[in-house]
Amino acid sequence: MKQQVTVIGGGVIGLTTAYALVREGFAVDLIEARDSLASATSFANGGQLSYRYVAPLADAGVPWQALGWMLQGESPLRLRLRLDPAQWRWLLAFMLACRSSVNRRNSAQLLALALESQAVLARWREADGLADFAWRRNGKLVAFRSEQAFAHGRQRLLDPFSQRVLDATELRALEPALAEAPFVGGVLTPDEEVADCHRFCERLAERLRACGQCRFLLGRPVTHLHKHQDQVVALQLGDARVDVQRLVLCAGHRSAGLALPGVKLPVYPLKGYSLTAPISTAHRAPEVSITDYERKIVYARLGRQLRVAAMVDIVGFDETVDARRLASMRRLARDTLPDAADYQQAVEWAGMRPATPTGVPIIGATAYRNLWLNLGHGALGFTLACGSAERLARLLH
Repeated sequence: MKQQVTVIGGGVIGLTTAYALVREGFAVDLIEARDSLASATSFANGGQLSYRYVAPLADAGVPWQALGWMLQGESPLRLRLRLDPAQWRWLLAFMLACRSSVNRRNSAQLLALALESQAVLARWREADGLADFAWRRNGKLVAFRSEQAFAHGRQRLLDPFSQRVLDATELRALEPALAEAPFVGGVLTPDEEVADCHRFCERLAERLRACGQCRFLLGRPVTHLHKHQDQVVALQLGDARVDVQRLVLCAGHRSAGLALPGVKLPVYPLKGYSLTAPISTAHRAPEVSITDYERKIVYARLGRQLRVAAMVDIVGFDETVDARRLASMRRLARDTLPDAADYQQAVEWAGMRPATPTGVPIIGATAYRNLWLNLGHGALGFTLACGSAERLARLLH
């Protein structure tokens, strides 16, 4: 009889975890509070699989830089302090992590996990035939508006043997969609990828349903974990109590509400925004993924759509879509790539990205012998999901 594992969370982390566990021979119950899978943070993220651009937000000088951003009219970062001890604890831990030595150590951990994740996704695509989620290896171009920022980018190449430094002429030759954009140069990383996270989750769910080893319980929020001594024995789902053998918590920023004594979950939501704009034959959309370095906006072509994503709002658990933030994104996108897509018809989205202060996700065992964690991936959830899932599955053997 197969060993049973229960996974809480039906976003990209929960679904990849379930998929990796089934591949390792486990039977899985996946529980999702919403009526549909991947309908929250995983629904419309940036689309870039930026495996080599995983440095944490916490770094030396970031607090001062963030203060400067917040004084701008269209800042990529917004902070609204609340009477919330969890927010203050997270911000304090974040400030303590804003040191170069800590950033280098955490960056190395994230890079190793990201490259592992790229390899795992490649195996799933090739060995399992996982497809039809707008995956491409189209490369990533970090574009700079100022000579000072460009010089800084040239000095901090992540992989000097494969990355290319492009001047303004070379940049526009590579990507004609940038013909009118005010960039002075860029750095191209050719092995980076792009994909539609929501469609990827749909493909995983189809495979899991077809395999007969995964049961989905949708629209069933977990309200309590029942424990006995050093293990979790059951979940409370409304009026129903469901027994568990092994449990993996992948519920993103909501995981902290299910924490048990002795399990610390320093995860806080960072709200991000995106626009998904249709592309017609009249548009000139970029083929390569683009990151506007100074404005902190990413652009990724997903088939016949352009995904534009940006912003970090540390505003508590407020999931509402801020029309002003999206209007700002739309203005900046039109200013940079005016002919890339129909921004007027863009679908608007906001998602709560579950982040740790250090930027490093929490993957592993807990003080409870049958409870494991896979959460806290922040803005890198899609990028790190496959590698995190496979690491977690190995731990359960």
